[in-house]
Amino acid sequence: MKKIITSTLVLISFFAFSQQKTKIVPKTFSTKGKTVMVFTTAENSNLRLSETDNLKFTELKQPTEKQICVFVNPLKTFQTFLGIGGAITDASAEVFAKLSKDKQQELLNAYYSADKGIGYSLMRTNIHSCDFSSDSYTYIKEGDKSLKTFDIAHDKQYRIPMIKKAIATAGGKITLFASPWSPPAFMKSNNDMLKGGALLAEYYKPWAMYYTKFVKAYQKEGIPIWGITIQNEPMAIQTWESCVFTAEEERDFLKNYLGPTMKKEGLGDKKIVVWDHNRDLMNQRANIIFSDPEASKYAWGMGFHWYENWSGGKPMFENVGKVYEAYPSKNLMFTEGCIEKFDSAKYQFWTNGERYGASMINDFNNGTVGWTDWNILLDQNGGPNHVGNFCFAPIHADTRTNELIYTPSYYYIGHFSKFIRPNAKRVSTVTSRSTLLSTSFINSNGKMVTVVMNQTNEKVIYNLCIGTQATEVSILPNAIQTLVY
Repeated sequence: MKKIITSTLVLISFFAFSQQKTKIVPKTFSTKGKTVMVFTTAENSNLRLSETDNLKFTELKQPTEKQICVFVNPLKTFQTFLGIGGAITDASAEVFAKLSKDKQQELLNAYYSADKGIGYSLMRTNIHSCDFSSDSYTYIKEGDKSLKTFDIAHDKQYRIPMIKKAIATAGGKITLFASPWSPPAFMKSNNDMLKGGALLAEYYKPWAMYYTKFVKAYQKEGIPIWGITIQNEPMAIQTWESCVFTAEEERDFLKNYLGPTMKKEGLGDKKIVVWDHNRDLMNQRANIIFSDPEASKYAWGMGFHWYENWSGGKPMFENVGKVYEAYPSKNLMFTEGCIEKFDSAKYQFWTNGERYGASMINDFNNGTVGWTDWNILLDQNGGPNHVGNFCFAPIHADTRTNELIYTPSYYYIGHFSKFIRPNAKRVSTVTSRSTLLSTSFINSNGKMVTVVMNQTNEKVIYNLCIGTQATEVSILPNAIQTLVY
């Protein structure tokens, strides 16, 4: 692994903050004479989260039209940041177990240490099997309607030990949520965990109880569960574990079964996330569930994925913003994304990293509070996966050679996760040219973070502008920068 350069970041002491729960509002802001530390990752270079500049602000009262600018207004803040992370699936845990102890620690540090790595603070895991498991399984014996045989022994071999180590590396605390891919086969209309099907009405109650048993079993193992999503990709009939819920069915299951059951079982503080599928249909799902007060009261917010552009269309970032606009009291979280169709020849394919950067910037600027990648680790085949659905991860392990392979996606994610910390506030940020993408956050300790991305093949000179103060920055072709000030 290339060494990630870390430095003592400048502590800004000139903020006065309100004590509102949802606001970090600086009453005054002065950048004159302040230092801007620049970290860069760029294609066709050795720069990987490397400190490349140390700049100062100077006077720039009125930019000209020829000057490219990134305008940041710290006096205008938006959503509170929850975190960034990835999923520890069965596949990730099984690959992790095959690594030597030193490589295991390297991987844990790379993801979960804010000093040695990129400081993941968010985590997803699967409730029994998903496609990224070596086989299909549940926590009960087939046909056990009463759930008397419920047992998470399967997870204790690989997944739970890895999750515990990740939490320890993250400093003992991480926001962990869990998602089911399918109820047990006997509970479904097609009598199969795979290939879609629907949850039979007679099993709504025991399936709701299944979530609570999972949460309690994991917490008994010392792993706190922050929340759950109701169903992974509820409108997809997949060759792997899947289950279809219409908007009305998800609404009614939440309102009449899952929400009340979680509350009755003493888990009313756990967050429940609806949808957990692509941006294309998220507004319809939000309208159906959030417009029903009895269902909406149980929903913390909505999760979404990025696979809506699978047919070659553009990502529908504006749909995220429309939900944020229509339901400002609800939270939005990116719950899954990965580069599909694994090919080891494309480990260093730069466009893969750029897809992450563009998605994260646009999703955050449209109100997203948290961003969760898919598998944190896969092997040299893009698996294991019991249905051949092999994909990319930010880090791969070649289990034949005990080698860890860091892809551009890892570094692009790190430009956000390493510097933007939980409870930060997004800050108004606008670029004067479409050649640059940018977002900004203010951390609770006063540090400002602006991420700038250049997707063009040309070097760009731009000004980071705050009020009448600015600093001139150079960004290489196909590069991403984080500015800390």
